[in-house]
Amino acid sequence: MKRPEDVLIRPIITEKSNRLMEDHKKYTFEVAMDATKQEIKYAVQTLFGVKVLKVNTMIVKPKKKRVFGKFRRYGYTKSYKKAIVTIDPYQEIDLSGVR
Repeated sequence: MKRPEDVLIRPIITEKSNRLMEDHKKYTFEVAMDATKQEIKYAVQTLFGVKVLKVNTMIVKPKKKRVFGKFRRYGYTKSYKKAIVTIDPYQEIDLSGVR
């Protein structure tokens, strides 16, 4: 099993993830591509000391972007794995001090 620090890469903070945090106690993280749901659950429980009820994962596909310079070219954003973790409704994770 991997170390918890290797599984969770960073929290994803967007308007939608903030709404999920406030209303449903769901936190969004970028995780390692080869991480399983059990490893993600263990990592969140050990690093933040909360009880995890559910883990949903998805792979975010790369998007095509235009890159300007001397010549117009197209590039792609990177693909990554995203995990939405549901925790106990009476607990909370403080993401202010995380990377």
